[in-house]
Amino acid sequence: MLKCVSHLGKIGFGLPVIALLAACTGIPQNQQATKESTLYHQYAGAPIDGFTYLGRYDSFTSISKYEVVVWTTINDAYLITVRPPCESLRFANSIGLTNTGNRVTQKFDFVLSDHDKCWIESIRPVDYLQLKRDRRQKSAEATTPAETEKDQEQKQ
Repeated sequence: MLKCVSHLGKIGFGLPVIALLAACTGIPQNQQATKESTLYHQYAGAPIDGFTYLGRYDSFTSISKYEVVVWTTINDAYLITVRPPCESLRFANSIGLTNTGNRVTQKFDFVLSDHDKCWIESIRPVDYLQLKRDRRQKSAEATTPAETEKDQEQKQ
């Protein structure tokens, strides 16, 4: 009898924790990921049919549950949106791309992530060079007032 009460106590304690975790699932997982997604969308051009792919990419970053940015060279980036379901893309450590004749094409090829084969809905080129320029400029503008303030403090 005492054993049953002990187990009920453990179960009773676990239920509020489970309820709390379930209630938190609607909270955005990562505000940084949302900012990053917005940034890439800002620099993404109009949808294109596809891009040349020579069997490898330089890097990638998942920016949402159904979006990934793939760099085919150091400056050539593409925002790829896949159709649901594609459950593992957001947390993928590696991905693959299908291609035909060295070309990744929307509505024909797939992003491969873990056991998911995610059909490509759209491909948009990202003006990554402009994104980098704007980041550098913003960084320079942010440091300039701080340096000016520091210089003024040293003069006093």
